Amino acid sequence: MKFKLIYPRWNKLPGQTTFNLPPHGPVVFAATLPDYVEVSFTDENVEAIDFDEECDLVGISMMLSTQVKRGWEIAGEFRKRGKQVMFGGISTMLHAEETMEHADSVFLGESEGRMEQVLEDWRNGCLKKVYNYMNQQPPIESVGPARRDLYKRDLYNHKGVQMVDLFHASRGCRFSCYPCAVSYLGGRVFRPRPFEKVIEELETIENNRLFIVDNSLAQNKEWEMELFREMIPLKKKWISHTIEDDPKVLDLAAQAGAWYVYQAVYDTSDYIKERVKRYHDYGIGVEGTILLGLDNQSEDDCKRLIDFLLEIDLDLAEFTVMTPFPHTKGYDDLMRQGRIFDFDWNHYNAGQVVFQPKQMSPEKLQDLYDYAWKSFYGDETQESKMFRLFAKVMMREMEDGTYRPRDRKLVNKSFGKEVVREIKK
Repeated sequence: MKFKLIYPRWNKLPGQTTFNLPPHGPVVFAATLPDYVEVSFTDENVEAIDFDEECDLVGISMMLSTQVKRGWEIAGEFRKRGKQVMFGGISTMLHAEETMEHADSVFLGESEGRMEQVLEDWRNGCLKKVYNYMNQQPPIESVGPARRDLYKRDLYNHKGVQMVDLFHASRGCRFSCYPCAVSYLGGRVFRPRPFEKVIEELETIENNRLFIVDNSLAQNKEWEMELFREMIPLKKKWISHTIEDDPKVLDLAAQAGAWYVYQAVYDTSDYIKERVKRYHDYGIGVEGTILLGLDNQSEDDCKRLIDFLLEIDLDLAEFTVMTPFPHTKGYDDLMRQGRIFDFDWNHYNAGQVVFQPKQMSPEKLQDLYDYAWKSFYGDETQESKMFRLFAKVMMREMEDGTYRPRDRKLVNKSFGKEVVREIKK
């Protein structure tokens, strides 16, 4: 059986450095397909789709709301050619009812242990319109290594520098943050993978640089510390979301190869300033994530927050506007209050205002979002700051014998020897 798996493109935000990471969801899904299935994968963000490619069934994996309309278009092209199309992935779950109108089948939930029956239904000509496993998570022990062999590696680089691989050590999240849909998608229970499974998969990843995409590593301190202990011998260099604010945890994270973290910056408190400093004390970089447009933020509050970022020595900053994604508390509240005025999912990219803010006009919030990017990166471009972090990790790799000389040459060629020279100081 030939299964065509597709990851739809989406429009990147203007003014930001554009690069493509190898998508995680599709290759995790591909690992759950039976051995008799021959999988062909196309990430439309880096290559064109061959709509006439020979295949028996088409699968479209969507992660972002801003992918769904393109996903529907792709399905339409294949269905015109007589192919059946199944949708899955995060944004399929968030936009399930609409997606059903464009699909022969929609799969909701986690696919481990389920695809044998789905494909048997297909072979018997009785593929169901919906397979709903949203509240029936499979045993976490059943999650195996992703099918990274499906990636076309040469397509995932920026100016010749290999991008990170994505990996997850747990599922679910015990937190339920206002703008986040994770509790709806994966449940409020933290589900860590067994350490032997985690290490088994990490050992199969040739790329030394990783993005650990778990919703938060700071969910269970003992598990988090043991994870880092297990990772130390692997000498990987990795990015993650928030790490526990504890010296013992930070020390182990640094030993395990923590490269930089995404840290929410939500106010101008001394705690945030000290939090960033503590990361830096352990050699861990920080990319601040800043959400603009919450109900408790005035225009002046947003400007103070943006100015504050220049005081706390962030390595990078990523700005987003409050976006009411379906199945979040933010969406429910704003819908109930009649404040959402734009339902074009292409605009749900976290960089375009689609609702009426409480303390300013939509136009003013959009202006503040644009001002934030220009202000933070006014003296040094985002790309330059990114490769400053890259040069730091390259130096660490040189120290522990894991760096690739090819990357060193590419950095010198593409971004100038001064970047590496400054880090060496």
